[in-house]
Amino acid sequence: MEACTATAAGSSVKEKSDQQVLDGSSIVELVENEEAFSSFVDNKFKELDKDNDGQLSVKELKPAVADIGAALGLPAQGSSPVSDHIYSEVLNEFTHGQQEKVSKTEFKEVLSDILLGMAAGLKRDPVVILRIEGEDLLEFIDGPSYDAEMASILSEIGYSDNASLFDCIIKAFEKLTVDQGMPPSDDSWVMCNIVEPALKSWDGYDRGVPVSKIAFLEEFKNVAKLVARNLKEEPVIVAHSENTFDGSGIKRLLSNKFELDKSLNVALANVPKDRHGKISTGYLHVVLDAVAPSTGLPPIGAVEQIDKIVADVFSTTHADDKKTVKEDEFKKLLTEILWMIMLQLEDNPITVSSSCVVHEPLESSSSILQP
Repeated sequence: MEACTATAAGSSVKEKSDQQVLDGSSIVELVENEEAFSSFVDNKFKELDKDNDGQLSVKELKPAVADIGAALGLPAQGSSPVSDHIYSEVLNEFTHGQQEKVSKTEFKEVLSDILLGMAAGLKRDPVVILRIEGEDLLEFIDGPSYDAEMASILSEIGYSDNASLFDCIIKAFEKLTVDQGMPPSDDSWVMCNIVEPALKSWDGYDRGVPVSKIAFLEEFKNVAKLVARNLKEEPVIVAHSENTFDGSGIKRLLSNKFELDKSLNVALANVPKDRHGKISTGYLHVVLDAVAPSTGLPPIGAVEQIDKIVADVFSTTHADDKKTVKEDEFKKLLTEILWMIMLQLEDNPITVSSSCVVHEPLESSSSILQP
């Protein structure tokens, strides 16, 4: 049971007694405890080393790579070219792209780097684990904002005279978030075990009844009460994260020339140059993606709204012309791009929230994190 729903805006999840915040501190504590981490690695290595030869083959490493991918929230291997590329990169971290066997020492070093990287990501964007039991949903439907929020959702759905009340109610549940006490209803388990049984128990279970605003507000509340009852009987655990991109990370980097030069030099280290030492501006996207962690920006392709800003900036600066320039000019152009992205985000910050239904708290959801 695992599904993720991301939205481009949302308020911070209000603090609840039944929530746990994962900020990576327990991962750091494990890695920095030499005795505990060595024992963790010994157990994991022994589990993976099926032929007991004291080394891990590429085949033996694959379960560990799959676990790391799961812990990072990636879909299973073979699901998409993008995620498969990341799995390949993780494997290459262990094998350095050449080795057929990996020693325990090498395994420990790479695993340490990967786990600390995951911890850094959680520190930057903590994940809140929520146990949703229906109480917050009841509070929402009985609260003063119910009519206005649900009327807005009905308008957003774009219902017409031909729309059925049943279909509008289903679509409305898809619009609710953990802020209203609703787990992602696009998760198959939630739909089959929480929402559909509520709809079948609903007195108005007639797919042909036309919708009206008054009927919608009344009948959605009736179904939501049944959903809350089902959540009380079978609580759902949700991993929720929110991140606001406001340009502050870019501003910090641009204000520190030493760190900016360091980040650009590292990002440019493996970028091809011609015999005159010039670089094609066609690599600007690649270098921007490499610098992204230092700026607080997401990877290219991760957030549609950020991608649009980047595309607009590249268009404005004519950065896609793929001409060759000297390294200093390349750095200057990339710095200008970062500056323009920062200004747009300062004027219009973008908040992205994501909710995933999980079986258990995220830090133990993958066996790579279990000693």
